[in-house]
Amino acid sequence: MRHLKRTAKLGRTSSHRNAMLANLVSSLIKHNRITTTLAKARAARPVAEKMVTLGKKGTLHARRLAAARLRARGRSLELNKEQRRKWRQNEDVVHILFDRIAPVFKNRPGGYTRIIKLGERRGDVAKMAILEWVETPAPAETAPAAVPASATETADAPKEQK
Repeated sequence: MRHLKRTAKLGRTSSHRNAMLANLVSSLIKHNRITTTLAKARAARPVAEKMVTLGKKGTLHARRLAAARLRARGRSLELNKEQRRKWRQNEDVVHILFDRIAPVFKNRPGGYTRIIKLGERRGDVAKMAILEWVETPAPAETAPAAVPASATETADAPKEQK
């Protein structure tokens, strides 16, 4: 009997399923929207909601729990300071979750994601869906492009008339 067993198996072992859900939620955090099968979206939704709840707490312990669940590991390569900053802004899912996504949902008690049903996939007729955030997080702050000093001086200086 399957009474009170609500985990969707998705035809995978537990370790494979956990890794797949971690990857789905990481992609959701990075891209704000993912397209997947309806069953995977329904399975990934509670994981994403729990990650936002951890993000709202904002403690070091919550960051470590989120990093463990999302299998987020630091970069092992030696990067300079600028490369590390870019990686953190665009690729570090824990940083994105805690600094960009969680503040958007600060006053919301739950229900951070929505599932939009699409049609069926052409190849195998699997039901497809979009999993996305209810409120759109702020985009990453990009550093302004370096403008040479001579270009700003010529743009600001009044033109001489002959």
